[in-house]
Amino acid sequence: MGEATVKRWLAGKGLTVDRLERIARLCGLVLGDLAREAEQAAGDLAQELTLAQEKALSTNIFLSFLFMALLGGIAPDEIAADFHVPGAAMEAALDRLERLALIDRLKSGRVRPLVDRALVFRKQPLRALFEAHMKHTFFELDYADPDTIYTADTIKLSAAGAAQLAELIERHHLEVQQMADRDLLQHAGSRAWYGTLSVMRQLDLGPLRADGVRAWSEAIGAEGAKGPVR
Repeated sequence: MGEATVKRWLAGKGLTVDRLERIARLCGLVLGDLAREAEQAAGDLAQELTLAQEKALSTNIFLSFLFMALLGGIAPDEIAADFHVPGAAMEAALDRLERLALIDRLKSGRVRPLVDRALVFRKQPLRALFEAHMKHTFFELDYADPDTIYTADTIKLSAAGAAQLAELIERHHLEVQQMADRDLLQHAGSRAWYGTLSVMRQLDLGPLRADGVRAWSEAIGAEGAKGPVR
């Protein structure tokens, strides 16, 4: 389409229902899907899960993973192919997520999450699920391997600074999702699954202080055994 034609359409001139349907088909949609998506603006998405939703997700590791993958923009068919999920099992899982009011299934087969992808889990059920099934994945990494990409910082912050850092981690979470969206458009056929973990906490300095005192004591003792330094 030429730019002038698109401008006329955006001004409400010449864009017929037939043309809308043809455009929708190019995007793998039907017109009804567009109408349903228009009913719920992005700002209307839930900003966090209810306790009941988290409890339901936490009872099944695949169900929780499926929800997070859908939230990240991965299509159900792609998830099923990557993890060899039988069609009946995927259908049952999607139906369960829909009954939990976590997704909306469109006539075209697409799935629309009903929760903002920037959400952060703050309740106990899904945090406990991560503790049981995912934490070891990160803590068993070989951090000496050059293929393991990580950063670590030890910084001193006020309460206000710690709050800013928490907000920064949440923004990073959303930026990772947006980067994955762009990557899908550019490299749809050559992607692999990666895991990321961003975490912060106040340090327990007790063991560090004890180790420091011990190290200094040993250093002073070794220096004393050599005789006075001149």
